[in-house]
Amino acid sequence: MRLSARPSYFFMMEDDMTSTVFHPLQTDVERPARFTWPFCYEPHPLCLLAAKEVQQELGRMVLTEGKMFGVLVVTDADGRLGFVAAYSGLLEGRNDWPYFVPPVYDAQQPDGHFKQEERLISAMRDDSQKEERRRRSQQLQLWLFDQYRFLNARGERRQLVDVWQDYHSSERIRRRFPFPPGGTGDCCAPKLLQYAYEHRMRPLCMAEFWWGPSPRTEVRQHGQFYPACRGKCKPVLTWMLQGLAVDANPEEQTEAPRQTIEIVYEDETVIVVNKPSGLLSVPGRIGSYSVATILSQRYPGALLAHRLDMGTSGLMVAGRSRDVYRDLQQQFADRSIRKTYVALLDVTLGAPRTTKGTLSLPLSGDPLNRPRQVVDYEHGKAAVTDFEMIGPDRVRLSPHTGRTHQLRMHCAHPDGLGCPILGDELYGRPADRLYLHADRLEFTHPQTKERMTFEQPPDF
Repeated sequence: MRLSARPSYFFMMEDDMTSTVFHPLQTDVERPARFTWPFCYEPHPLCLLAAKEVQQELGRMVLTEGKMFGVLVVTDADGRLGFVAAYSGLLEGRNDWPYFVPPVYDAQQPDGHFKQEERLISAMRDDSQKEERRRRSQQLQLWLFDQYRFLNARGERRQLVDVWQDYHSSERIRRRFPFPPGGTGDCCAPKLLQYAYEHRMRPLCMAEFWWGPSPRTEVRQHGQFYPACRGKCKPVLTWMLQGLAVDANPEEQTEAPRQTIEIVYEDETVIVVNKPSGLLSVPGRIGSYSVATILSQRYPGALLAHRLDMGTSGLMVAGRSRDVYRDLQQQFADRSIRKTYVALLDVTLGAPRTTKGTLSLPLSGDPLNRPRQVVDYEHGKAAVTDFEMIGPDRVRLSPHTGRTHQLRMHCAHPDGLGCPILGDELYGRPADRLYLHADRLEFTHPQTKERMTFEQPPDF
């Protein structure tokens, strides 16, 4: 069934719109004590119930694109439990679908100022009009930003640019990014909270999920839940959540349980270790205990020559002096160090596209959603991986390059294997661990010049 657009003569009073957009929940599920920390969370059972209803609604629509959808569980002004739903940006070119909350500001009205000015700017095609076109485009964008005025839970309202600049207190960042990216404020979470505040609803919990095919550059899995984006949404939500009792940021909680490392080989020059999953390679934002700190305590002066993601287990090499470290670093730069990995694939999300070959997908960091990576054929850095399926859900991976999240992206992306690694929270879905293990490491000994090979089978 295709839902038709509302005719131009259709007007909805506020009470009618609220009754259409507010969806009651009949359940005895316990309500959360605090609101969701939107950038790292497990969906609350109430959000799961709401998302299921939204997904049933989506099943009655004919959609040709993948999109992020969000649910916000609330109590309304009369104390009834229910939820409101939203989609990010436009859905099939529209922002007026029934069932979902409206945008914070509707820039799509054909006779509105934005669209009229946009048409005039597009008509400036002569070279002599370039400077005027640029000036008017900037003015129009600033005008549009001024229409976005966000509420918080205390009832305070602020203009988008002020929110953005107050959040980015660093002068260096403010010089580089003086204004928000286009589309800021049109994601699910700001839409949902703005509607709730405007209609005297009390937010209880929130979650967002992807529905439909993955976009060309990113990796999004159909039906999986994701955090709010950090680049566009975090400045806005930091303002909008003020006045709410919000869950603590899990990423700032106590460090993970301290684990030990296995020394696979050592001499007076190098050390080879087997890192467990869940241990940092080097001190980072979420903790200081790491392979590097363990080695520095046991072997003063030892320096890791490379890193593995926190969730990845397996072989790593360190030099016991700075000269040895530099030698190993040069071998990595020359690509003479060879590493292979074994991974278990989450085949419930899709079968691998092929059984053997080479993947070449250039990667770059997503500046608006770190630490996620995207495939970028124009500006991305070369990333090449040989692969071979060695079982129905097991693959051997041999990277030629060492880009951030290279193996995880090459497995999960539709133009790669099209099947994420089991337990990959960024590009697939969570499990008890990330099932990726560096099982083989080959390098030239910096002192003896002997070619050395180490193997460590995974424990999965």
